Amino acid sequence: MFTHKRILMLGPHTDDIEFGCGGSIVKFVQDSNELFCHAFSIAENTNPTDPPKDITKKYMYDSLIHLGVKKENISISDYPVRLFPTYRQNILDDMIYLSKEIKPDIIFIPSTFDTHQDHQVVSQEGFRAFKKFILLGYEIPWNNLTFRTDAFSMLTKKQVNMKIEALQCYISQLGRPYITPDFLFSLARTRGGQMGSEYAEVFEVIRLIL
Repeated sequence: MFTHKRILMLGPHTDDIEFGCGGSIVKFVQDSNELFCHAFSIAENTNPTDPPKDITKKYMYDSLIHLGVKKENISISDYPVRLFPTYRQNILDDMIYLSKEIKPDIIFIPSTFDTHQDHQVVSQEGFRAFKKFILLGYEIPWNNLTFRTDAFSMLTKKQVNMKIEALQCYISQLGRPYITPDFLFSLARTRGGQMGSEYAEVFEVIRLIL
């Protein structure tokens, strides 16, 4: 149980944090933790021209604020989608800056099993930047060849509902099958069922300090 901790969540793109950690964000805020969220790209090249290509920046703020994150604790970079390997050192430098500014206790990054090139960079450089911290990898099922279910965050139905509501803020993404309430509830039920709970999110333990 995390209480009174400073928790930093890193997303390669807007919406990744909510997919992997949305229910847990609500839980962590309710447990008196301070949440900080940073995305490295708005993925504007994958967005439709109408609405504006940078619309996901607004979506991310709306989504995370709905989950309880303070507006001033949300930040976004503008690295080009799918080209993160080219900017690896810059992304690492940004992480080191965030570490010094925020002084987090716990960091969430994409899992080490994630096959998306941008997610791999954030995961790999995240380990370099934060290897002396508690470090957890979140699940993006459609990107993973496999996944290690090390740590479970038990959720209530209300917390799962808030995650779903938050993801509905990404209006331009609503046609995608993995953003539907049915998919999100099914995944939460599956992960909860593994631990005898109704709902859960699951994380890979990359680094644990006892």
